[in-house]
Amino acid sequence: MTIGAKSLLAAAVVTGFLMTGSATHAATAQPFPASVSGWARTDDVRSFDAANLYQYIDGDAEKYIKAGVKTTSTADYSFGGKVDAVADVYTMSDANGAKTIFESDAAGTAKTVPLGDAAHADSQSLVFRKGAYLVRIVAYQGGPDVPQALIDLGHAIDQQLEN
Repeated sequence: MTIGAKSLLAAAVVTGFLMTGSATHAATAQPFPASVSGWARTDDVRSFDAANLYQYIDGDAEKYIKAGVKTTSTADYSFGGKVDAVADVYTMSDANGAKTIFESDAAGTAKTVPLGDAAHADSQSLVFRKGAYLVRIVAYQGGPDVPQALIDLGHAIDQQLEN
């Protein structure tokens, strides 16, 4: 093995070691489109496994772990440069895990929307499940166009999820 190859191998091992236990930045953006219907992804997709999920949803991670979360991916979006949102995709061990989390979240005044296997939305959020996936999109600002914009982004993510 040449000195250059050894250096490259050592760098790869160190990089892998440093990334263990922390969020990883996915090389691929699936299931998060770069842009759709006025939305633009504003940062890299971040991923968490069950062991480090607490770094992202501290205080609620245990509920997801008990329901069988395998991985969580998250991406930030901007709608027309005026509304910021975060989209989370929780990949569960099976559809029952996604259903358990979906049903544990109180819908309150949210309305049922036709998306995935089940979905509800309100003025600043959309939650849906599809098979072993649970998707939550939350806008940080409101406005008259936001509810439909969230549904549009939800449909784009839904189309990228495996059946």
